[in-house]
Amino acid sequence: MKMAVIGAGKWGQALYHAFSQDNDVVIYSRTPREIEHFVSLDEALEREYLVMAIPAQFVRKWMEEHFEDRGQKILVAAKGIETSTGAFLNEIYTQFVPEDRLAYISGPSFATEVQQSLPTALMISSTNLALAETFSAHLPSYIKGYVDDDVVGAEVSGAYKNVIAIASGVCDGLGLGNNARAALISRGLVEMARFGSTFGARTETFLSLGGAGDLFLTASSKLSRNYRVGLGLAEGKDMETILEELGEVAEGVPTARALHKIAQEKKIYLPIAEEVYAMIEEGKDPHESVHDLLG
Repeated sequence: MKMAVIGAGKWGQALYHAFSQDNDVVIYSRTPREIEHFVSLDEALEREYLVMAIPAQFVRKWMEEHFEDRGQKILVAAKGIETSTGAFLNEIYTQFVPEDRLAYISGPSFATEVQQSLPTALMISSTNLALAETFSAHLPSYIKGYVDDDVVGAEVSGAYKNVIAIASGVCDGLGLGNNARAALISRGLVEMARFGSTFGARTETFLSLGGAGDLFLTASSKLSRNYRVGLGLAEGKDMETILEELGEVAEGVPTARALHKIAQEKKIYLPIAEEVYAMIEEGKDPHESVHDLLG
């Protein structure tokens, strides 16, 4: 495959490493990087296949200002919900590219481990299963690829698990124990599925690699940026300090705001997400949030 990765953050570089094993891949970002095969935007957009590793909150603006539709087939690698509108990424991308040229990657995949060529399994979701199969077939040997057509389920899973990971970090940061974390994550999975069903996602998607698989990983390791946000909240730090120390995008923060907005509009019961929102946006004490959840 002649492919270009757009976005050279940790996840973009990890996917560049992965797909470069067996394909002709270049990489581009707005900030020049010392990376082999780093090219201009025009050269990147000439490729038949694009991997879009642009953070969720910047996708719409980037597509409006920089994208040119040249018939490319796109694999969306970001996860999140647009805070300002509550839109899922597939709703944004389909404003610029036909649905049958879009696919979405999800599953347990810390960038650091992907870049070290450590084994995992990932899901490629698309309404065009042939396109999903194409991307899956070109994953490196250390990544097992699966495909499905539940794009909404993949989108919800990928976004929501980051919010549950923040709650899990709070749980561990407060020293509440393994039982509490397991209970939180399992109820978080139920909450994700409840939210997804509102938008037509299939329940079984939340039990897949993109749902439970990614949730279990993200909500239980310090390699997770969102989990580390939760640890910071448990220590009593304010959000500005936490994000400054993190030095990276933690998509669970804007996603919690988006979920709050959607829950208010559609009257969806999201107790864990609402407590995360209260902690990051209103400065609610984590001990009080835990008390309210248990109540």
